[in-house]
Amino acid sequence: MSEFGKLVLAGAPIGQVGDASPRLRSALETADVIAAEDTRRLKRLVSDLGATVTGRVVSYYDANEIARAKELLDLLLAGQTVLIITDAGMPGVSDPGYRLTKLAVDAGVPVTALAGPSAVTTALAISGLPSDRFCFEGFPPRKSGDRARLLERLATEERTMVFFEAPHRIQACLAAMSGAFGSDRQAAVCRELTKTYEEVRRGGLGELAEWAAGDVRGEITIVVAGYVADQREPVIEDLLGEVARLEASGVARKEAIVDVAKKAGIPKRDLYNAVHAAKS
Repeated sequence: MSEFGKLVLAGAPIGQVGDASPRLRSALETADVIAAEDTRRLKRLVSDLGATVTGRVVSYYDANEIARAKELLDLLLAGQTVLIITDAGMPGVSDPGYRLTKLAVDAGVPVTALAGPSAVTTALAISGLPSDRFCFEGFPPRKSGDRARLLERLATEERTMVFFEAPHRIQACLAAMSGAFGSDRQAAVCRELTKTYEEVRRGGLGELAEWAAGDVRGEITIVVAGYVADQREPVIEDLLGEVARLEASGVARKEAIVDVAKKAGIPKRDLYNAVHAAKS
């Protein structure tokens, strides 16, 4: 029988403390070490649950995750039970947790999880968009160029896509999605899920980008419909002709390609390659 301890990934409520399970309370009370993304939030959660923590509490967040993961692995190898808990949701899903989990798995340490609420599946379920097949893309890159390249690659992704985004970047993100996916692509912006001021906005990406120009606050999850190919696929020769007409009217080639590709609902890179192939 293994003499190792056990790593417990604890799913935390994403809003309502009432969503916490009795297993979470018990695990918090019995863990030898609790690695918390924010020790102050952990203290508040423990108080709300009426739990009594007897184990050692350490911080475990982005800046110290690499170094702290090695320390926690040593404790696991020594037979202690280590519980990871983040501010909300499941550790490792756009939150600290993956590095220690990987180390524990590689070392043969048992790893288990306490199931809990997830902003990803909660937003997907209430979005009204297809949920039979989906992909989670986490936080888009902060830099506009990196974000544009990612969205361009996802323009023909057929699965429903789920993203996280910060409130101060939501308008720029939705505008970039509108440009890459088309302003009519259906989406849902889910804000403050399960909390008092929960709000879900549904509509085309262009419309949602206009809405987000206002003061948007809170935790945000974006759900975007996947690409559906038009049965009447645009003929590339027609698109080349449209680009040529715009160029003849004084529009720069790059701008013309972006405009025509957006209207046709195809990746601009495909049209760019076709235009340059035709020119050569």
